[in-house]
Amino acid sequence: MAILIRKYQPSDAPALWKLFYNTIRFVNIRDYSLVEVEAWAPDNFNFEIWQKKMLTLDPFVAEINNEVAGYCDLQIDGKIDHFFCHHEHQGEGVGRALMNHVFEMAKQQGRTRFYSEVSITARPFFEHFGFKTIKEQKVEIRGQLLTNFVMEKYN
Repeated sequence: MAILIRKYQPSDAPALWKLFYNTIRFVNIRDYSLVEVEAWAPDNFNFEIWQKKMLTLDPFVAEINNEVAGYCDLQIDGKIDHFFCHHEHQGEGVGRALMNHVFEMAKQQGRTRFYSEVSITARPFFEHFGFKTIKEQKVEIRGQLLTNFVMEKYN
């Protein structure tokens, strides 16, 4: 199965919202309560805010057979703000392809430090790629306190 990584296009915003929403609702529910995932990925989220966020993040999009299978970003300071794989494509190499792309882009740009605020669910994945936990924290999202981890990696 070939995984294509490409730059974000504004027309991707609806597919990325659906992927974000469903991944949180179907995958992250293993580690977070229903109330927490409903706050994190609400039914009534303002789509204009999402579109602006995606333009700001300027993510990389992973495709399998012309279908969006994941996305992530890499900010100028080395922050990975979003990293999500489609709930129906977990364990198929999408995350690995995206992370390898992030590392390659950083190498080309001379960046050596990466960091992210990682969910309980994603922590083992990030550890697999050499990220170390700096601290556990609670973040407030729409009135709910969710646990995540500040993680970093140096190349």
